Amino acid sequence: MQIKHPKLRLFAVVCLSFLSSMATAADQPNVLFIAVDDLNDWVGCLNGHPQALTPNIDRLAKRGVLFTNAHCAAPACEPSRTSLFTGQMPHHTGVWSNKGARLSKLRPNATVLPMSFAESGYQTLGTGKLGPNKNGFKDFFSTEQRWSPLTREAVDYTKEELPSKGTSNPRHVVTLNGKSYTLPLNGMPSDRTPDDVKGESFDWGPFDVPDSEFGDTQITDWAIDKLKQKSDKPLFLAIGYYRPHQPLWAPKRFFDRFKNSPGQLPPIKKDDLQDLSAAAKDWALAPITSGTHATVVKYQQWEAAVEAYLACVTYVDYEIGRLLDALDNSAYADNTMIVLWSDHGWHLGEKEHWGKWTGWERSTKVPLVIVPSKNQADLLANAGSRCDQPVNLVDLYPTLIELCQVTAPPQQLDGQSLVSLLREPNQKINRPSVTMFDPGNVSLRTNRWRYIQYADGSDELYDIKNDPNEWENLSDSEEHAKIKARLMKKVEPYVEVSKAD
Repeated sequence: MQIKHPKLRLFAVVCLSFLSSMATAADQPNVLFIAVDDLNDWVGCLNGHPQALTPNIDRLAKRGVLFTNAHCAAPACEPSRTSLFTGQMPHHTGVWSNKGARLSKLRPNATVLPMSFAESGYQTLGTGKLGPNKNGFKDFFSTEQRWSPLTREAVDYTKEELPSKGTSNPRHVVTLNGKSYTLPLNGMPSDRTPDDVKGESFDWGPFDVPDSEFGDTQITDWAIDKLKQKSDKPLFLAIGYYRPHQPLWAPKRFFDRFKNSPGQLPPIKKDDLQDLSAAAKDWALAPITSGTHATVVKYQQWEAAVEAYLACVTYVDYEIGRLLDALDNSAYADNTMIVLWSDHGWHLGEKEHWGKWTGWERSTKVPLVIVPSKNQADLLANAGSRCDQPVNLVDLYPTLIELCQVTAPPQQLDGQSLVSLLREPNQKINRPSVTMFDPGNVSLRTNRWRYIQYADGSDELYDIKNDPNEWENLSDSEEHAKIKARLMKKVEPYVEVSKAD
């Protein structure tokens, strides 16, 4: 039937538009947004370490799409998370490192990811370590995570204890549940702040306390409670786990499995730094985000550090499992998308480096899993699919906008939606993933190659297919000159804009 009267026709259009928007809102999936700090590829589904024990992250990968070649926009907490939550690379956010100005000062009016969801009618809830600020969250729960099961104040040295901090016998005594502990648990001197009363985070070991003493358990409890509450709005629930960020402390029970099976060291090459420039060696050896490799080796703590990192990963995986069980038993079970990501990787002695803040694979590569809601599953790839194409965390903002039909932010988005890859994970894309670390330093990852250029012009080229550990720098190889030239052209724009920042 045709409606001929102009006013009636206009009324019909308005009604159809309203009904369409109502249907769209009803179809919007809930989002469970899980961040894990400093988690490299030492998870079972990525085969990053033979002793990785992550049954719950692995079951997530079986339910959705695992991105096996995902990388961060910047290899440190603040710039990486700022890029993800704004959808912009560091040269656009202005946030280059953990020490510089933050987004709240540089871009106070930026629309961060949860704000887009809130403006689109979502109930936005957050807890733990997430983005650059709490903007956009209607409800946010904070607790001590970094130093749990202790408090921030408890880890500080007294004036009497401070002279020991930089020595071979550092001693700061704390009491927890009636038991005394001497920090650091690993007994190593502080490489970074030997004269500062603040506690040294480059530490690892168990605490024989209940899980509930740890902040990551407390934020899981809070999130589980929220999943038990019903809402008339779609839900965006973000949970930011702190471990395996240092100090590598976890409940003792997660360390017990190493009593009869000591931690296996990562593969290394003697004189691995020999074919690198002076600038690259400095990035490797400087104790910027952690202590030095020389100290770890001298105090025979390498094996213990590996065990502690794996224990912390398994502890957080256990908390993720509790969260997934609560979701599956809630009213949100059928219409909730799950996104799991880490802000950057972490070195445990590879390239004689500890921590993040380098352009190598160990520092840039991150786990990334996207699980569609059960209501969306037929529209995307089969559960358990893997995508080997290079992608970046900065791609998550445009991806979620498309999948959840939320309002796009006013700022330019530097990433590209991953929805096409979620539908066809095996398709080839001609787009590298770029990581920036301080102005002028750019690391580029393609399907096969890693190319790094430093601010002083020195560079590195690695064939990841044949050299996954990045042991042989091919930048001076005549055989690979054409490949290097092609990758240099891709890096040039990023080098130029970062130097101009």
